[in-house]
Amino acid sequence: MDVFVIPVGPDRYELYCEQPVAADEPIDPHPGLFGRLRARFRRLVRDAEQRRHADMPESTAKGWVARQQDRVMAWVVERIAEQRLLWNLRGATAVTAAHPTDMTFEQVHTLIRTTLQRDFERRRRWMFLDGLWFVVTFVVLFPLVLIPGVANLPALYFGFRAVGHFLSMHGARQGLRRVTWSGRPCPPLDEIRGLAALDWRARHARLHDIATRLRLEHLPTFFDRVNRYNSGP
Repeated sequence: MDVFVIPVGPDRYELYCEQPVAADEPIDPHPGLFGRLRARFRRLVRDAEQRRHADMPESTAKGWVARQQDRVMAWVVERIAEQRLLWNLRGATAVTAAHPTDMTFEQVHTLIRTTLQRDFERRRRWMFLDGLWFVVTFVVLFPLVLIPGVANLPALYFGFRAVGHFLSMHGARQGLRRVTWSGRPCPPLDEIRGLAALDWRARHARLHDIATRLRLEHLPTFFDRVNRYNSGP
């Protein structure tokens, strides 16, 4: 498994991975509410991954339900992009970190451990909070599931978030405790440093060129999303 250490600012780095989320886990639900929720989560992730790679043309004659479904799937794809690395780390034992050439592996390894520890603590906190809201909305709005064609959307939303944070938390713990990390200098990553200061057109032209050489199709989108989040209030 390869992970890329992306310099998203003068002294800021983010870990990035485009490996598809593993889909070899059984879809059949395990006993219990949480088992069924995880099975539904896997189906949703699988469908979102398939749609992401299908590159299907947009239809101009979609109805309201189809448009809402597209919006939900777009939201799911965004969440997968944010947590792809941590979800994939759950089954990893050896990972190579591609990093800028001006960083030593010791620096990279320290950065990775600091990032994963931060992610573990944050995901654990949000897992409990979203899990609590899932239980609340599931109980309070349970009558919705008795109406044909109506879903308990608040419960599904918090359930998806809780399961996602649960998987991310376990991925971070795997990366901290069981993964053997190695590094390799990657010269194209040096070129990314400082791109945030360029105007949109120049930045995207450079990012697309670098992404093509690294075979990272969605790197420009990732770079913009990370900088947009970090520039917020």
